[in-house]
Amino acid sequence: MELRVTDRTEDELSIEIAGEDHTFMNVLKGALLEHEDVSAATYDVNPEQSGGQTEPILTIKTEDDVDPIDALEEATADVREKAIAFREAFDAAA
Repeated sequence: MELRVTDRTEDELSIEIAGEDHTFMNVLKGALLEHEDVSAATYDVNPEQSGGQTEPILTIKTEDDVDPIDALEEATADVREKAIAFREAFDAAA
């Protein structure tokens, strides 16, 4: 997975995530929105209306002096834990 920061401030981060689509982006956005310090999490994957953009761009806005990078790290850890739990439940059901 290739990541590129496109914009960053103290409480906002925009990051391009190469090679991903709505499936992954929705999961990551949902995990971010579960954190109370994240006030907004959105993504854009519409290249024709975005000036030629071809990869999704995730934008995170945080509150209370929380670094958006920290919020992203926590959300990705949550996604990983949920994926592992799902795999274990799936294997147990088989």
